[in-house]
Amino acid sequence: MSWITDLFGTEKPVIAMCHFRAMPGDPGYDAEGGVDKVLEDARADLHALQNGGVDAIMFSNESSLPYLLQTQRVTSATMSRIIGELHAEITVPYGVNVLWDPMATIDTAVATGAGFVREIFSGVYSSEYGLWNTNAGETSRHKHAIGGAGIRQLYNIVPESAAPLATRDIAQVARSTVFNFQPDALCVSGLTAGTETDASILTAVKGAVGDTPVFANTGVRTTNVAEQLSIADGAVVGTTFKRDGHIWNEVEEQRVAEFVAAVREVRGQ
Repeated sequence: MSWITDLFGTEKPVIAMCHFRAMPGDPGYDAEGGVDKVLEDARADLHALQNGGVDAIMFSNESSLPYLLQTQRVTSATMSRIIGELHAEITVPYGVNVLWDPMATIDTAVATGAGFVREIFSGVYSSEYGLWNTNAGETSRHKHAIGGAGIRQLYNIVPESAAPLATRDIAQVARSTVFNFQPDALCVSGLTAGTETDASILTAVKGAVGDTPVFANTGVRTTNVAEQLSIADGAVVGTTFKRDGHIWNEVEEQRVAEFVAAVREVRGQ
């Protein structure tokens, strides 16, 4: 797991979500506030997360509901602009996730200099978005072709709001994903953002994949972080940091600091 400590500077890192407001073209886009308003809100959340002590940031278009499986070009373009404008203010490692589009995610990572990405890179699913197919081999080759070979890929193997068409159990899926695609890490999620990751599923995945890192991807809170990090090699955290624990609210620095303090206690720091 040396790449984790090399990139994040610690074992069991906390990757904090910086959720962008709706993008141009999204139904929820604030046309009056425009991209400047998206940038302003992202800047405030970024500083609250960093001041609270997180180990890394992942930028995501969380508010682009309903999600597309192939995003509009304006989405990755707008995300790249915002990250570019924030670049001088980012003090921790950062990654990107363009929901739910692996190719756009890789493009945005290369354009912005991100060190890691998270996406649904593999599998076929029945979802609220329709039939959800992927092509990990194509995405991997695209990443290398455009100069992104060093970008770490976090494979989400339990997609939110979807069920795999394969009938194998999650441990088998995890094992074959590692063999076939050599992901840098696996992410295990609950049903939706903010929903606790099932500890038994985390345990099954971790037991199946040997040295491949496994991240708890949703629903990690101060009250369960000790249990989650006793199994997982890190956590991706978003909703917990928001005012009142509500996903669409702004990040509160005090909530971040309290969570980070609990994590440091788990690490023995």
